[in-house]
Amino acid sequence: MERLHVEAGYSSVIIIVVGMAGSGKTTFLRRLVCHTQAFNLRGYVLNLDPAVMTLPYGANIDIRDTVHYKEVTSEFNLGPNGGILTPLNLFATKFDEVISIIERADQLDYVLVDTPGQIEIFTWSASGAIITKFASTFPTVITYVVDTPRSASPVTFMSNMLYAFSILYKTRLPLFLAFNKIDMAQHQFAL
Repeated sequence: MERLHVEAGYSSVIIIVVGMAGSGKTTFLRRLVCHTQAFNLRGYVLNLDPAVMTLPYGANIDIRDTVHYKEVTSEFNLGPNGGILTPLNLFATKFDEVISIIERADQLDYVLVDTPGQIEIFTWSASGAIITKFASTFPTVITYVVDTPRSASPVTFMSNMLYAFSILYKTRLPLFLAFNKIDMAQHQFAL
């Protein structure tokens, strides 16, 4: 976090956390929130996962406060993926309001953004405008969370890398790989 800190007079740093479903994005973000609080950094947390039931951190801005996953899914007769994509697309139409809130916030060091596991949403749909608007307004980086135990399979590892590179090339933003759950995997598979 110290390396991402921007000098006084500059904008907050936006850290968008993405990754496959179940990779531990929300848990990783919770640890980032704890870390930033321990260092008295000022920031906002934004939840963009409309289907999450509970959050292990307090969100300053939460998509669930404006778009209701179950109502949208029922109203438009959507499946689980469409039920996540549609609320995000609706939220993206009002994202200028989120940008304004962050711009008006007093001296934020960072904004942490939690996302749903359907990462293709941000690369191949209207919801990608969320990343574009962040990147055009604030210094923005992407953290791609990899589930290390699942990546013991070469196919899953390569799928993760292809997704990560797809996001890197689509957004043209700095991208960090965060290998999560390393306490649950043996290192020998990587040798």
